[in-house]
Amino acid sequence: MRAGAAGGDTGLGMSDWDVIVVGAGAAGLMCAATAGQRGRQVLVLDHARKPGNKIRMSGGGKCNFTNYTIEPANYLSRNPHFCKSALSRFTQWDFLALVDKHRIPFHERDHGQLFCDRSSKDILDMLLVECEQAGVTIRVKTVIEHIAAAPGGGFRLTTPDGVIGAAALVIATGGLSIPTMGATPFGYRVAEQFGLPVWPPSAGLVPFTLKPEDKARLETLAGIAVDSRVWNPRASFRENLLFTHRGLSGPAILQLSNYWEPGEAIHIDLLPDLDLREDLIRAQQVQPNGKLKSYLVGLLPKRLVSALMPAALAEKRLQYLSHARFEEVAALLQDWQLMPNGTEGYRTAEVTRGGVDCDSVSSKTFEAAKVPGLYFIGEVLDVTGWLGGYNFQWAWASGWCAGQYV
Repeated sequence: MRAGAAGGDTGLGMSDWDVIVVGAGAAGLMCAATAGQRGRQVLVLDHARKPGNKIRMSGGGKCNFTNYTIEPANYLSRNPHFCKSALSRFTQWDFLALVDKHRIPFHERDHGQLFCDRSSKDILDMLLVECEQAGVTIRVKTVIEHIAAAPGGGFRLTTPDGVIGAAALVIATGGLSIPTMGATPFGYRVAEQFGLPVWPPSAGLVPFTLKPEDKARLETLAGIAVDSRVWNPRASFRENLLFTHRGLSGPAILQLSNYWEPGEAIHIDLLPDLDLREDLIRAQQVQPNGKLKSYLVGLLPKRLVSALMPAALAEKRLQYLSHARFEEVAALLQDWQLMPNGTEGYRTAEVTRGGVDCDSVSSKTFEAAKVPGLYFIGEVLDVTGWLGGYNFQWAWASGWCAGQYV
C-alpha cells in the first residue's frame, strides 16, 4: 500500500493512485473496498471529520441497510431503466452475505426493511474493515480545491496538502439532504465542470409543511399517527401518516413526497380498510340515536375527528342524516384533499431527488460516457429510492459495480 492504512494520518503528496474516491459514505466505501480487493491502489477523500456520518445516524441509529424486496420499480429516475443492471448484479442477498460474514445481527421490520440489532456503527465498521483489508487509504478532513484532467489521462486534485493524481476518479459525494451532516453540491459541480448534465436537485423523502390556515387547524394534532393511504396521480402508499407541529410526516407522507410536485394536492384516506358510507348506513339502522361524532371516535382519534368534521354535523344523530350526507362524511375522511404549502426541505430530507443525468453515465461501469476515467455512484446520480433500505441498496450496488471497473 502506497500511503498508510485505512483511516491513517499519512500526509498527501504528489504520488499517483490508481483510484481516488471522493466521498467516504456508503457508495464510496463500498466502491473503494471492491476496487482494493482487485489490487487497485485506492485513496478515499472526505471533507468530514469522520467517514460514514450518514450511515452512523441512519435509521434512528439502527441503519435500515437494505430490504428483502428490491425492484427497479422502487426507484425514481428520468431514466427508469438505468438502475436495473446494478441492482441485478449486486443484490440485497449479496449485501446480506457480507453482513453475515461479519456476524452482524439484524432484524426485519414492516415491508421487508432490515435493521441492525445493535447499532448502525456495525455496518460502518464492516465497511471500514473491508477497506482496511483491501489496503484502502482513507483521508478525512480534506478539502478538494480543484480538479483537472491530466494531460496524459487521469486527474489531478489540488488539496491544501498538495496535488495528487489518479488514473480513475470516483465521485461519491451524495446529495444535498441533511446539510448539518456536511452535504454539499460538490458532485454536481464536478459533473458540470466536465460537461455532464445535472437534473435540478430537490428534497426527497421529506415531510410536508401546511398553508397557514391548515396549520392553525391541524397543529393541535401533533403526535397523532394514523394508518392511511395517501396518493396523487402518480403514486399511492399505505403506511402511517404522522401529524407534526409543522405539517405532515410519517412513512406514507415521506414516500409520497418523492412523487409530489409543488402546487399539487395530495389525497388522504384515513380509514383505508372501510367502506365508510356503507358502515354509516348500517350504524344508522342499529343505533339511530347515536351521534355521528360518537361513531367516528370509535374509528379515529377524538382530536382528529374534531379537527376535520364540522361541529354542527358531528353532533347530529345518525337517524337525521341522509345517505348523501354519509357520502360527504366519507369523502371528508377517505378522500381528504390537502394542498401542502411545501416541504421541510433538505434540513430533514432523507434523500435528494435529481442529480447527474444517468444518460451520461454507463449503467454497467458508472463511467461518464464522454470523460474516460470519471465515475459517478450513489445518491449524486439521478436515482432516488423509496423509504425502507432502497437508497442504501443503491449505494451498495452502484459502488460495487463501479469498483469492478475503476
